[in-house]
Amino acid sequence: MPKKDLGFIVLCSFLGVFGNQFIYLKGLSNTTVINTTLLSTTIPVFALFVSILLGHDRLTLRRLIGITLAAGGVIYLVNPAQADLSGHTTLGNLLVATSSFLYATYIVISKGTFERYGALNVITWIFVVGAILTLPMGIYSLSTANLGALPLKLWLMIAFIILFPTVGAYYLNAWALTRVTPGTVAIYIYMQPLFAFGVTPLLLGERWSWRTVFAAVLIFAGVAIVTRRGRSRAIQEITEHPEIA
Repeated sequence: MPKKDLGFIVLCSFLGVFGNQFIYLKGLSNTTVINTTLLSTTIPVFALFVSILLGHDRLTLRRLIGITLAAGGVIYLVNPAQADLSGHTTLGNLLVATSSFLYATYIVISKGTFERYGALNVITWIFVVGAILTLPMGIYSLSTANLGALPLKLWLMIAFIILFPTVGAYYLNAWALTRVTPGTVAIYIYMQPLFAFGVTPLLLGERWSWRTVFAAVLIFAGVAIVTRRGRSRAIQEITEHPEIA
């Protein structure tokens, strides 16, 4: 990684890893899960806005319809009638919204760097910088924790969270950004609550409902509308140049 780009890597690490995650967790602890899920639907909207400003995307009726459908599916799924809009959640709501904006900005501004230096190379640097930034707070937190009392099952869960939902997801997002626009990548965030609701019956014994089915239709339709052109372009590029895959 050229030295001239290290400052930009620090910025991406703050926006996408350290600052984003810290602010998100702080916000989550001061608001409700439903509020957090609803506010997270702003990420694709923020991403599309920033991407349009930087010239990566353009505002089209197709994108607006797709984002509206997918966001509507998520909102219907979590039932906004249960949201808590009282004063004691205001700070948490603002923090979650700020976290959404930071992550959306990270998705957009990191695209060019991933294209120039490769997804694996750049995401490795971003995580190294993020680890350094997190180290002071991590040392303080670990000094007050009884690590010896943690069961093996919990350690395995931590390892899974680090490897797959964190490192794996960030790398796949980075890889996707080298092939499609930031707005296309961001729209897939709407799949997260749907997958969560889909896995919950298998792990926690909860039941699906017609609300889940209807929300799934809206989310899949919205994602399909936004990504139709971007997905076909990516597949065509990989088909013509399989060595880049």
